[in-house]
Amino acid sequence: MPVADHVLRHAGDRPAIRGPHGELSYGELAEKINGAARHLLGQGAGPGSLVGIGVADPVALLVAVLAADLAGATPLVGDHAWDRRRWARMAAVDVLVDAPLPYVRGPAVDHEPAPGDRAWACFSSGSTGRPRAVVRTRASWTASFPHLGDLAGITPGDVVLVPGPLASSLYAFAALHALATGATAVVPGRSPAASFAEHLEDATVVHVVPHLLPAVLARPGALRTAVVGGAALGPQARAAAARAGVRVVSYYGATELSFVAVDADGGELRPFPGVEIEVRPVAGSMLGEVWARSPWLAEGYLGGAAGPLRRDGDGWMTVGDVAHPYEAGQVLRLRGRGDGAIQTGGATVVPEDVEEVLRKVPGVGDIVVIGSPHPSLGSVVTAILEADGAPPPRALLEAVARSGLDVAQRPRRWYAVPSLPRTRAGKPARALVAARLAGGDPDIRRLT
Repeated sequence: MPVADHVLRHAGDRPAIRGPHGELSYGELAEKINGAARHLLGQGAGPGSLVGIGVADPVALLVAVLAADLAGATPLVGDHAWDRRRWARMAAVDVLVDAPLPYVRGPAVDHEPAPGDRAWACFSSGSTGRPRAVVRTRASWTASFPHLGDLAGITPGDVVLVPGPLASSLYAFAALHALATGATAVVPGRSPAASFAEHLEDATVVHVVPHLLPAVLARPGALRTAVVGGAALGPQARAAAARAGVRVVSYYGATELSFVAVDADGGELRPFPGVEIEVRPVAGSMLGEVWARSPWLAEGYLGGAAGPLRRDGDGWMTVGDVAHPYEAGQVLRLRGRGDGAIQTGGATVVPEDVEEVLRKVPGVGDIVVIGSPHPSLGSVVTAILEADGAPPPRALLEAVARSGLDVAQRPRRWYAVPSLPRTRAGKPARALVAARLAGGDPDIRRLT
């Protein structure tokens, strides 16, 4: 069935969704979805089409997503701040929704989908330099719903707080899972951590990334369970949750792989239901590369775009994450991304994408982007630029970053060096630059 049908079957007076501008019951939500689907069909959306969705209001965004799905189209969620030129660079959409959809009267929309239909698409983090829209089938999207519900204990009686931007696949999945379950989804949008307390007064479940967990635990209210994804969760965070009386379900995955491993009881990461895991040796390293095979894997990137996703001929996929050696039945001990990707606040930033934008700044000979350790975000994006004379002003660099990069991609720290170390092939030696910066190399000067 369409994702929307999972939601529409709950139609009634129970509260379905609460956003910045009010609340909708399941009956009201169903009416809005049908009316919006009729509008999209009138605009040419339908089976096989791609509907780009960038709407600021999270409730209107979810209505548009579910309406596109009900119409048989593939919703592609992007940032509401993108203009039409940016969308044109990102993907060839058939219909663009950049404002709340109007309601069109008519009969209920009825679409009979196939399990292999493309039912969802979203951009992986760090997609500015080379657009990477990840697409997945209907079965890979919805068939994992019951497993998450069982692991986290989410039922129709729950109030589920989803406090992040729905352009993130982590938060979008959380909101749609809550609605498919029949729970009440609370979607405040880009709500600051300081306002968590008001939403947690009656929320029983929250989906967060690790660096937001302390703000949640400070005033947990009615909270029973925190579902945490996006980065590793340390034992101190679990201990703090236990003191607050909150159960933590943490998981590891990727936009391209969906769920890979889960820790539902503090016993460390083990395969998510239906997932097989291999850690394949990497020459010259004590670590190996994490490969997964499951029903939840994405189809790949729209338009054949290049990206970290690789697959073999037996249904296994990897995005380059590395871990200690692993055998079935053991715990999975992750150690980050092997290709230099930066995990920052739950987002994955590909350094090459940031470098491509900043390399165009006059006065930048070359540039290396790395992740620098940060106590709550995991890492922050750090740029080290090569300038044999006076480097460009930091204000100019930040202006270019704001105009060409998404928030997670923008460097927080800026440095300049007369000459970058290079590999034999002439490319900047990223690992050596990181080591020199960490070692306090006096030639690397911080820009203020």
